[in-house]
Amino acid sequence: MRGALFSLLVLMLVASPAAAQDTARMEAIVRTDADRGEFMGAVLVARDGVILFDRGYGSANLEWKTANDGDTKFRLGSLTKQFTAVSVLLLVERGKLSLDAPIKTWLPDAPAAWDKVTIRHLLSHTAGVPSLTAFPDYEQLKTLPTTLEAVVARFRDKPLEFEPGAKWSYSNSGYILLTAIIEKASGQRYADFLADNIFKPLGMADSGYDSHAAIIAHRASGYSAGANGMVNADYIEMAIPQGAGGLYSTTHDLLRWQAGLYGGRLLKPASLAALTTPVMNNYAFGIGVTRDASGTLYAHGGGIEGFNTWLGYDPERHITVVVLANLSGRAPNRLGASLMTLARGGTVTLAAERVEVALPPEALAAYAGTYDVSPEFSFVVRVEGGRLIVQATGQGPLLLHAEKPDHFFLKEVDAQLVFRRDASGAIDAVTLFQNGRQTLAKRR
Repeated sequence: MRGALFSLLVLMLVASPAAAQDTARMEAIVRTDADRGEFMGAVLVARDGVILFDRGYGSANLEWKTANDGDTKFRLGSLTKQFTAVSVLLLVERGKLSLDAPIKTWLPDAPAAWDKVTIRHLLSHTAGVPSLTAFPDYEQLKTLPTTLEAVVARFRDKPLEFEPGAKWSYSNSGYILLTAIIEKASGQRYADFLADNIFKPLGMADSGYDSHAAIIAHRASGYSAGANGMVNADYIEMAIPQGAGGLYSTTHDLLRWQAGLYGGRLLKPASLAALTTPVMNNYAFGIGVTRDASGTLYAHGGGIEGFNTWLGYDPERHITVVVLANLSGRAPNRLGASLMTLARGGTVTLAAERVEVALPPEALAAYAGTYDVSPEFSFVVRVEGGRLIVQATGQGPLLLHAEKPDHFFLKEVDAQLVFRRDASGAIDAVTLFQNGRQTLAKRR
């Protein structure tokens, strides 16, 4: 019945020529990545609650050739964090938690190093608690049976990376701690609290906490790229990710999530504002927030062995974009950004559609130089044999192709470099556009 309803909504929309054109372009964008083996999964785009695009690509299980679709269940990876953040805010509304109280209020045996760490710090990645997924022994330990308490023990005695609130550093450990706090404050297991307070109220019957032991209908298997094609992804003990990355869901259920969350069915207005207000580095609580000429975007990506995901929402146009992949890689970030652009009425140009133009050799010299992203990472641009070459730190050289003055693209990967000029006309920076992200590098 649910699938029939979503299909009906799609058919209603396709009756509009403009919408059909949008859908055709969306299909071309996603199909390009699917055909070259970079994407396998399910995609959904909706505006004002009406589904514009709802497709599956490749197999949920390659051995059985089971097709992906909107009811396939994918591991969400770090999309889980926004569910954890909303759970915290629900408990704040009920007077069981306080954002600015020390976490020792609920974890009294916490080490002295955490005395100044608050829930707000954990939610916004400003606590300084080191992320256990970056530890040298993580790959060796990720397959071993464990418990929430044992996972916390892996990082509880590590020194903080900085004074709480002073800096921003993405930390899965912080959201694992939030899992423990939710359980202490609510008296329920994390999975049960989400089921009772989020999934059931919003009708998200196809969402939950993943488990290797449970039989979960329509669950996708995860894959990675191998030397000779796709291979089964590495195993991970699902007691490790907790509220940092342990959930599964579908594109259809995530549409219900966006509609319920941003439609005011879960949180009070003040709590929703807290959830979506950036604290540092364009990061709010479990959600990244960007504001530019295109509008406001709430978005987050996720990655866990064999799965990559992207979920975005435009609050001004009420646009939802969901990209869930059961193949590791960066395609969901790139596709999510492209589909959001199309849903907003913008245009997306594929790498194969870009036309190279010739620039005079003397013009190329102006671009040569070193452009720093950080003290450890730079782009070096140079002229060789009358062509422009770019080489990033630790990577091989790549040929830049001019699309127009100051605008270049790569053919080996879907990426573009746009050079910036200052008031005098001199080039002072370059922006890399790749996988839906923008990286600014300033000229040295």
